[in-house]
Amino acid sequence: MAVDMQGEERIGASIDKVWEALNDPAMLKACIPGCESLEKKSDKDLAATVALKIGPITARFNGEVELQNLKPPHSYTIAGEGKGGIAGFAKGGADVTLKEDGPDATILVYVAKAEVGGKIAQLGSRLIQSTSKKLAAQFFSEFSKKVSVG
Repeated sequence: MAVDMQGEERIGASIDKVWEALNDPAMLKACIPGCESLEKKSDKDLAATVALKIGPITARFNGEVELQNLKPPHSYTIAGEGKGGIAGFAKGGADVTLKEDGPDATILVYVAKAEVGGKIAQLGSRLIQSTSKKLAAQFFSEFSKKVSVG
């Protein structure tokens, strides 16, 4: 089952500060809902463990995340795949673009696609879509709060 999302967040920080935060595993871990661990394996590869509740199913996903198409400090693609045992799997990615909005603000635009399978996919597309959108909104809102100046 496929999930498509897109959105935009205005962040009260310079483009360089936002770029740095997007590449900081500790910052990402603090903002990703349910993230238990996020470790940098190389400049482009990370290993993650995320626990999520989707409807009646709680699953712990272990997976790999890769940063691709890096164009500092303007854009990158983040792609990942996680396996949640009996609950199923999730894989997907997001194209993230940053645009300066004056010296102390940045517009972050994301276009994300995800694919879920297994037991989770049986929950129905409406629940998967709404949960995915809620998780993305939580991430970007938390990220914005942590990175914004003042």
